[in-house]
Amino acid sequence: QVQLVESGGGLVQPGGSLRLSCAASGIDIRFWTMGWYRQAPGKQRESVATSTAGGTPVYRDSVKGRFTNSRDNAANTMYLQMNSLKPDDTAVYYCTAGPKTYWGQGTQVTVSS
Repeated sequence: QVQLVESGGGLVQPGGSLRLSCAASGIDIRFWTMGWYRQAPGKQRESVATSTAGGTPVYRDSVKGRFTNSRDNAANTMYLQMNSLKPDDTAVYYCTAGPKTYWGQGTQVTVSS
């Protein structure tokens, strides 16, 4: 059974940072395309970052230079380091594998003063 469990969300002020984690079980992330998606209230779900197995992450334009996607293969965990956060980054963030075959339960990120 595949499970993706996100953690690290929360409330942060504009300009602040958060690091999201995605702990995977049931798959070996070394061999999977993995992604981060987000969905803000009243908006469609959108891709934030996607990385193929062994490849370089691809980011949506609005987060380039601020977000960094990485993996710890030994821990079977993926990360999303988010810096210089803006109110527009407020959303539920989802970890995915496939990149859309499996989804985590999501973690809320709120950027507000």
